Amino acid sequence: MSVDMKIAQFLQSRVFAVAGVSTRPEKFGNKVFKCYQKKGYRVIPIHPVEKEIEGVACVASVTELPDEVVSLSVVTPPAVTEKLVVSAAAKGIRNIWMQPGAESPSAVAFCEQQGINVIADGTCVLVRFDCHH
Repeated sequence: MSVDMKIAQFLQSRVFAVAGVSTRPEKFGNKVFKCYQKKGYRVIPIHPVEKEIEGVACVASVTELPDEVVSLSVVTPPAVTEKLVVSAAAKGIRNIWMQPGAESPSAVAFCEQQGINVIADGTCVLVRFDCHH
C-alpha cells in the first residue's frame, strides 16, 4: 500500500487517539493533538498522569480507550513506542501512525506481523494536515 492509501485508511477512524501528548504547547505531542482538533477530528489524549489536555479528558493508557478508536498517533520515544504497539494490538487498534522520531524497527515489524496498518516512513501529521503554525 502507498503512504497515501495507508493515511486514507488511518483517517477512517471515527475517533483518534494520541499517545505522547504534552500539556506544554511547544512540545510536539501537544502540536499533533491540537492539529487533530483544528481539523475537526474527535481525538482522545493518552497521558499516564494528566487528567485533561487542551480541554479534553485524558485516558491513562491505550487499554482505556473506547472501542471506537481504531487509529492511534504515537509521539513517544522509540522505547515507549515498542511497548505501546503491544498494548495497541491487544486493544484492537488497526492503524498506527508513528511520528518522526517515534519509530522503532522492532515496533514497525511487530505492527506488520499483527496486520496493523503502520505509517512510519517519516510522514508527519503536522505536514500532512497542514498544521505547521
